[in-house]
Amino acid sequence: MKAKAKRKAPEIILREGKPRAVILDINDYQEMLERLEDLDDLKTLEQMRKRPLSFRTLDEFLKENSPRV
Repeated sequence: MKAKAKRKAPEIILREGKPRAVILDINDYQEMLERLEDLDDLKTLEQMRKRPLSFRTLDEFLKENSPRV
């Protein structure tokens, strides 16, 4: 089994003495994107839970969503 590689610290790029960009390890970047997606999903779920629960028939659903499904 491979040993887990030591994480590199992000590198900060300065322009005129001010931080302008960051260079991240690709694994750190992908993990950050996954966490942002999870947060977005949780926010959507929270909004959905505020609405009353309603049910539709399959035919109604397909009429509303047929171009996307």
